[in-house]
Amino acid sequence: MTSFSKKKADEYYQALLDRNTAYVGIFYVGVKTTSVFCISNCRARKPKRENVEFFPTFKVAITNGFRPCKICKPTENANESPIEVKNAIKLVKNNPKEKISDFKLRENGISPDKVRRWFKKNYSLTFHAFQRMYRINNAYKELKDGKKTINTAYDTGYESLSGFGYTYKKIIGKSPTKSANKQIILINRLTTPLGCLFICATDRGICLLEFTDRKMLETEFKDLQKAHNAKILIGQNMHTKQAKKELEEYFKGERQTFDVSIDALGSEFQKNVWNLLAKIPFGTTTTYSKLAKKLSSTTTVKSIKRANGFNRIAIIVPCHRVTREDGNLIGYGGGIERKKWLLNHEKSCKPKLIEVSKRSN
Repeated sequence: MTSFSKKKADEYYQALLDRNTAYVGIFYVGVKTTSVFCISNCRARKPKRENVEFFPTFKVAITNGFRPCKICKPTENANESPIEVKNAIKLVKNNPKEKISDFKLRENGISPDKVRRWFKKNYSLTFHAFQRMYRINNAYKELKDGKKTINTAYDTGYESLSGFGYTYKKIIGKSPTKSANKQIILINRLTTPLGCLFICATDRGICLLEFTDRKMLETEFKDLQKAHNAKILIGQNMHTKQAKKELEEYFKGERQTFDVSIDALGSEFQKNVWNLLAKIPFGTTTTYSKLAKKLSSTTTVKSIKRANGFNRIAIIVPCHRVTREDGNLIGYGGGIERKKWLLNHEKSCKPKLIEVSKRSN
């Protein structure tokens, strides 16, 4: 059953035949004979029209029983930043103390409209807001290292101390002179075979890892800032970089455990539950009742479920490995189909990883 009209589906099928990159991310095509789904520019042999159906998102394709194509890697490449966006971000990073105007973008062959749309869709903010956050983040680091406010202000491209101070306080939450001990949370975005993830980290470790389409994500961000008494800014640190590397290895089937530092705030009980989750072996599952018994004889299944639901660090703290007593999959913020995919991925990778471990020993 297609999610589009026949006319639209015919248009998409032609785009598939033409390997038209303009349709990448616009639709996902499921091939009934192989049970895989692709994006428009896939290099694989083209299926017959009667053997395909089209979906608006990769989640719908997965829900309908299709798995990502290994050739075009649809959930990764469809969410990858377009080259113009990458070049715009590169301009910002190479010129951290300069405001990149629309004129500057056009001068470098970049469409300001395309960049604006991408940032709004993927970060829910404008490109110019992204620039301000990036510049203020650099300023915050300089001030924390002892640089004088007036030097930082002018070096960051501001023409007045008052303008710098206003923007700084609006983003960080405190004035430049009072922010030495103010903590910030850095947020970055990464693509995976299951779609995009937001990754947040403090100086101490990862504090959030969630799929970008998760419900109530904005509420999570607000709770996170309140719990850490910190502001979220776009950027990276050693923890986000390490987590990205380890997650890439995990999805390639090359890693069973994670070594990145965690900075998850919660009650003592919640932390105990999260520690138990982290000890569930790769490629296996447990139940809520078994977790409850491990904590104490008085711990209830309901309290375990509630603590499990407050886990903000997907995959690394593997709440996807918890099932009901009858083995049914319930209770996963990223969606049941993702939970199913992760468990199948781990089961298929486990024999290979065990064999590699044996050979290395």
